[in-house]
Amino acid sequence: MKISYVQKNYKVSDKFKDILEKKLSKLERYFANEVTVKVNCEEQNKVQKLELNVNADNFYFRSEVKSDNMYNNIDQALPKLEKQIIKNSSKYKSKYKKGGIKREDLQFLEETPEIEKLKVVKKKSFEVYPISVKDAQDNMEALGHNFYVFINKDTGKLNVMYERQDGNLGLIEVVY
Repeated sequence: MKISYVQKNYKVSDKFKDILEKKLSKLERYFANEVTVKVNCEEQNKVQKLELNVNADNFYFRSEVKSDNMYNNIDQALPKLEKQIIKNSSKYKSKYKKGGIKREDLQFLEETPEIEKLKVVKKKSFEVYPISVKDAQDNMEALGHNFYVFINKDTGKLNVMYERQDGNLGLIEVVY
């Protein structure tokens, strides 16, 4: 398992690394290939945020938690990751170890979650036009949506503008 750390206003101690690496290593048992984890640790206004981004053979999982204690964040983030792994285990069998995930493999969850499959309930088609990022922002706000799909006039590429959890906007540029 390869683990990299990003620190923003928070100093990651060796003790924290040891605890996190030991707990994260238990996730390796689920996957057939190498697992890489990017750990983001941030402190802002006495609130500590831990974000774990797991890449297992180009299959991604993400967990983000905030509290006043980074060690508590570990115990909150790992069950979230395990739920995602379980939810997707039947969908992407080739990425998991042979035999799939068994009840005795579960490390962090107290009970197996009920897996509810989402359904596509609406399909919509629309034309996209080249517009500026500012115009896309204005259109998104005018429509009252939390995302907007458009062709970026400056790059000629498909973009998705979305509202982030922190209230700011994000921009995804599709590469194809």
